[in-house]
Amino acid sequence: MAYVQILRRRWRIFMGVTLGVVALSAVFTLLATPQYTSSTQFFVSTADSANSSQLAQGSTFTQQRVKSYSLLLKAPKLLEPVIAKAGVTDTPGALAGKVSATTPPDTVLIDVTVTDPSPTKARDIAQAIAEVFPTTVADLERISPKADSPVKVTLLREPTVAGSPVSPRPARNLALGLVLGLLLGFGAAVLKQLLDTKLRTKEDVEALTEAVVLGGIPFDGDAEKHPLIIQADPHAGRAESFRALRTNLQFVDATNHPRVIVVTSSIAGEGKSTTTANLALAMAESGASVCVVEGDLRRPRLLTYLGLEGSVGLTDVLIGRYELDDVLQPFGAHSLTVLGAGATPPNPSELLGSTSMRNVLDELRHRFDYVLIDGAPVLPVTDSTVLTRLADGAIIVAGSGIVSKDQFDHALETFETVNGTVLGIVLNRVPRQARGGYYDYRYEYRPEAASKPSDGRRRRRGRGEEDTTPLRKDLVGS
Repeated sequence: MAYVQILRRRWRIFMGVTLGVVALSAVFTLLATPQYTSSTQFFVSTADSANSSQLAQGSTFTQQRVKSYSLLLKAPKLLEPVIAKAGVTDTPGALAGKVSATTPPDTVLIDVTVTDPSPTKARDIAQAIAEVFPTTVADLERISPKADSPVKVTLLREPTVAGSPVSPRPARNLALGLVLGLLLGFGAAVLKQLLDTKLRTKEDVEALTEAVVLGGIPFDGDAEKHPLIIQADPHAGRAESFRALRTNLQFVDATNHPRVIVVTSSIAGEGKSTTTANLALAMAESGASVCVVEGDLRRPRLLTYLGLEGSVGLTDVLIGRYELDDVLQPFGAHSLTVLGAGATPPNPSELLGSTSMRNVLDELRHRFDYVLIDGAPVLPVTDSTVLTRLADGAIIVAGSGIVSKDQFDHALETFETVNGTVLGIVLNRVPRQARGGYYDYRYEYRPEAASKPSDGRRRRRGRGEEDTTPLRKDLVGS
């Protein structure tokens, strides 16, 4: 099953290598010069076998001799007269590469095959060998010029002109290319998987932690243009994924339901701030009173997404410059309140772990059903781990293809070190995968009268109306 998952995840590499090898075998087959063969066969015997004893001795003698004769067929002693008789221009060395001789075991037969791009030339060379070889053997085996040769070579099969080439063989070459391509493609897919250190799928998360995967947010190439997808397109598949995350979060630790939650990530750029904002909007939609706190005091982004003023905020409350009510800002039509970060302090970790911060969170806990804190990344700074000790737990946003497995595992170890509670994992930026994957956001379920925003994205077509506008980029599946 693990190898099947690797092939599903790395199918592009698998198919690319396979098709590449098949294509190379096809090119090799097309460019290869056709080769034709012409064959002849000889029978070697002793010249005088008067009785059974001589016949047995002669048979043993000739079986020993045919091994030497098969080597003779490639020797210049034989090939030079063959070249002269066949009328070819090959040298003895070049012609030797075209001639092959085999001797079937326990026989006195010699099979000779000549290979050449020309079927006629191959037949002519084989015919010349058929005429020259018996004479050459007889001359070599004579003890004296006047004596008879003790060995007799008889031609059994005349050479003929081949009607079709023996190579290349397209069907065989393509079949071998396919088999080799499948093996190399599978090896490349497995190697790529072993060398891939990025966290990408739910299975990768589950291999590193027992924390529950609360949901997956599909990749949206236009997320920077409309980070608040809950507001920009409430019926989009990505918006529904945040509502699913809200629903799943409601079932986390039902006996001691978490209400003050830190949303963080291992490193910057994984999408924790947009996840916090959209999750807060989804919770407020359900009728809950929500306060979202910009707890990343070093690089605050939340108020920028929400379009709110951020000159004063949490840091001003913590140092006693303003009261909490002075810096809380309502947002939208639902019960959503925002507490910005305020001015960047020189000691963020100390402020976030102070008694004043604990008092602020206690006050917010009494006022709101949920308090979501957009915390700083875990690995660069300790701010979020400090906040987790004051909150009910943390949600870790893991950017698919952004964070490495080692970084994610290190972040989990950081929470274990401080005894912080990890409520669950949110896999963000889930890419498109094959049908049947864990996440599938290619489909929408909109009200019939609803239409998408008019900023270049597709609207719902009417009855009988053709839809020619492009698909939404953010509705991708896993």
